[in-house]
Amino acid sequence: MRRSVLLAVSMTALVLAGCGSGPLAPEGATYGADPTLVEPHRNAFLPTVNIAPAVGWPEGAMPTAPQGFRVQAFASGLDHPRWLYRLPNGDILVAETNAPPKPEGQSGGIRGWVMGLVMKRAGAAPPSPNRIVLLRDADGDGVAETKTVFLENLMSPFGMALVGDRLFVANADAVVAFPYRTGETRITAPPVKIADLPAGRNHHWTKSLVASADGTKLYVGVGSNSNIGENGMDEEEGRAAIHEIDVATGAQRIFASGLRNPVGLAWQPDSKALWVAVNERDELGNDLVPDYMTSVRDGGFYGWPYSYYGQTVDARVQPQDPAKVASALAPDYALGAHTASLGLTFYEGTAFPAAYSHGAFVGQHGSWNREPRAGYKVIFVPFANGVPNGPPQDFLTGFLNDGGEAMGRPVGVQVDRLGALLVADDVGNVIWRVAPAR
Repeated sequence: MRRSVLLAVSMTALVLAGCGSGPLAPEGATYGADPTLVEPHRNAFLPTVNIAPAVGWPEGAMPTAPQGFRVQAFASGLDHPRWLYRLPNGDILVAETNAPPKPEGQSGGIRGWVMGLVMKRAGAAPPSPNRIVLLRDADGDGVAETKTVFLENLMSPFGMALVGDRLFVANADAVVAFPYRTGETRITAPPVKIADLPAGRNHHWTKSLVASADGTKLYVGVGSNSNIGENGMDEEEGRAAIHEIDVATGAQRIFASGLRNPVGLAWQPDSKALWVAVNERDELGNDLVPDYMTSVRDGGFYGWPYSYYGQTVDARVQPQDPAKVASALAPDYALGAHTASLGLTFYEGTAFPAAYSHGAFVGQHGSWNREPRAGYKVIFVPFANGVPNGPPQDFLTGFLNDGGEAMGRPVGVQVDRLGALLVADDVGNVIWRVAPAR
């Protein structure tokens, strides 16, 4: 026992000290339609860890928006708010949620214990509140005067979608449905299961959700159960994929696969294509592999775990699958390595300048394993004719203080009924609202 404890302490110290992760790519080279893919750099023992310890916001402090915009707290005093959904009447649903407990025997051993300590310092380890909160700004002043518990006793809820008079919620283990009436502030009816989702270890636990335009299909993002399949590919059945679920019958199929951790899902307004923000793999160095967003082809395979960014083989994965690699599609737009790009929404409001129309806002939760740190901001990617059109632009920044600590971490992004951008901050426990200055 003493030896195990000493080993764990030594490993923790080594991890927190960080290790070299190879030379950096030129500034901005891991963003855009044609990113630089540097040579892999592997640490011999444990991955580099360079967390930003979570400290919360000092009184009166807030993130910074571009000139011409103002930031205010739409709602505060929340409990780990991760994901946002706007109901047709303008009410905002907030999933207060975190990872479910690991099944017995699947905690990852000493390595998992060490990483648990690291995530705790980053503010990513509180128990899941397992509820959805409703926020209402009836007078349009940019502050929610109503905050009620809308749904509770869920299972690490994340994605939400209203179809007709049914609200669908993607729990960590299943999609469930509840009856909904416009304007109600609480639902007490029991859930009705629509379809099971891969669960178990839930290395990546978030299950994002969008409905098709006609409401007949649901699309659910399911992340991998590992970094690169190291727990065995049997555990990856149905994972690293987007599932399509028939609303009427609950029947489901894999819509697209090879997507390590597909989180933000959104429909692009011009092309009507489904887009997704994906977190790529770790332990190949500071600038591998870029996270990305991409349009999603029905039946498309995007490489994980065998290759990345198209057909670049990950030699760590054995046995390989050359046929799979040959079919791997390259994503559309890189979002920087280890930025943890989670939130994704397209701007369809009219309050912002025309340059923002139909472009993508991306919530970057921030790196835990890169030197220097990356992410910890919301970026904007301009679009034209349904495709990205230019480099990313910083939109909401200032989540790290001068000491490199995280006052907040952005996750979900959503546009409110007045055209302002809402940003869920799961460290600051705030929903920020960014609107044009008056």
